[in-house]
Amino acid sequence: MIAGVSFAVIVPFFFLGNPSGHDFEFHLLSWMEVVAQWKQGILLPRWAAFAHWGFGEARFLFYPPASWNLGALLGACFPWKMVPGIFIWCALTASGSSMFLLARRWLSRTDAIFAAALYAVNPYNVVIIYWRSALAELLVAFLLPLLLLFVIRAEHEGSRTIIPLGMLVAAAWLINVPAAVMLTYSLALLAATAAFATGNRRIVLYAATGLALGAGLAAFYLIPVLHEEAWVRIGEVLTPGYRPQDNFLFSRTGDPDHDHFNLLVSCVGAGELLVLGVAVWIARSWRSEQRHSWRLLASWAIALTLIMLPMTGFLWRLLPELRFVQFPWRWLLCLNAPFALFATLAFRSWRYRLVLCGALLGLLWFVWHHVQEPFWDQAADIQEMHDFVANGDGYEGTDEYVPTGSDPEAINKSAPQVSVVGRGEANIRMLDWGTQSKRFTAEVDRPQKLRLRLFNYPAWRVEVNGVPIEAKSQPKTGEILVPLESGISEVRAKFVRTPDRTVGGIVSIVTALLLAGWAANRSSARFARLKLGARSFQ
Repeated sequence: MIAGVSFAVIVPFFFLGNPSGHDFEFHLLSWMEVVAQWKQGILLPRWAAFAHWGFGEARFLFYPPASWNLGALLGACFPWKMVPGIFIWCALTASGSSMFLLARRWLSRTDAIFAAALYAVNPYNVVIIYWRSALAELLVAFLLPLLLLFVIRAEHEGSRTIIPLGMLVAAAWLINVPAAVMLTYSLALLAATAAFATGNRRIVLYAATGLALGAGLAAFYLIPVLHEEAWVRIGEVLTPGYRPQDNFLFSRTGDPDHDHFNLLVSCVGAGELLVLGVAVWIARSWRSEQRHSWRLLASWAIALTLIMLPMTGFLWRLLPELRFVQFPWRWLLCLNAPFALFATLAFRSWRYRLVLCGALLGLLWFVWHHVQEPFWDQAADIQEMHDFVANGDGYEGTDEYVPTGSDPEAINKSAPQVSVVGRGEANIRMLDWGTQSKRFTAEVDRPQKLRLRLFNYPAWRVEVNGVPIEAKSQPKTGEILVPLESGISEVRAKFVRTPDRTVGGIVSIVTALLLAGWAANRSSARFARLKLGARSFQ
């Protein structure tokens, strides 16, 4: 049932094409480039060589690896025009399945299936699919019901919940950074509420340990990001229009494109909040049956509602990393968990559930036809994107992953791979122009500077005749400059592993080994107890 409902969401793809939301090209081009690098033997890409029309960017260092590896894997198995739909179906089915596991704690099998289906295809998920194409964020939705489930279990299972909580935190960081920030704050709130409701303060300790464990497992990604963010223009993610203060519910900036979409997502969010408020009131009798669970869900829903309103603007300025969530309405991703559960608890009759589903579909129909229609990409558009990568022409890229001091707007898209700065000539012979290695010889009759079609990122190590040099950057554009003496020189630029990446990998490996040892020790202790119990029984 969950898989079927999830499939129904992508049925329009067969007739209209793929919805081309805000991030559609970013994700699809990333997946295509990853497949291209796999064919070169690069199993874990770090430098996006085709971004910015071949000048490159550090996209794969900063954007979490889980989603683009999954998308690339699907692209290696299926035609590219089918890949976004398959990715979305997988994400929705996984989300519904995790909600089913949570809902079965309180609901019958039939009611749990309804809660799972509602959670998988809730209105905000539809907005993500058809207007935003934020596919990595959509993938995180399957973690949120499991987060709530293990916080609830912590009261009775104690320290046994630390490992699954840690794995959830690690998974979130490796899928999507804004969603990981939301999951981290949600875990802190849920753990504090559960500790207060039950009087068991150890729940907070379990949650804190889980956060530390998750950070350790994801250290191979997190440590390089934290260390190298000064090397790129990461501040571009918080430019006007992308700041929290510009994106509270029903906020306006004067930019028509921004305001139309903000109105659309605000209408959807307001509709969900209205349904949630009615559902909480109708289902209030459940509070006496499941007091602790009620407090968890209600406190989470209230906090999520408030954080999307302008009155909490000071929190967005004060709380660490919260500003990198960018859009307050993004918290609807978390709100969908209590929304689906309370709606299922409140509307027990299938007649009312059909009315609810009809009202939500009507809300989506209204914003589709009266606020902003989705944009669509056909098979020919996707083939053109694939040709950008296959032919080496490259694509536009994203400003926040460009090296500091570089300006993508100032580059010459038709520049040769190597050229002389200013007047003069050089006899260039290309030996290799791969993704992570560039090698050529240059013959000049007097000292010259060569300009490479490559942004100068600190991980690029440049050698001239086997001797490392400190590469300079072309003013404004930020291309690598290589000074040469007269005569023939061999130049090599190689994208190397920086020490922070080595440290991050070691931390992740050590954390994984400690985790495996802890799990093995717990299993041995449990087996010993079972064996002792069997002997006692005999």
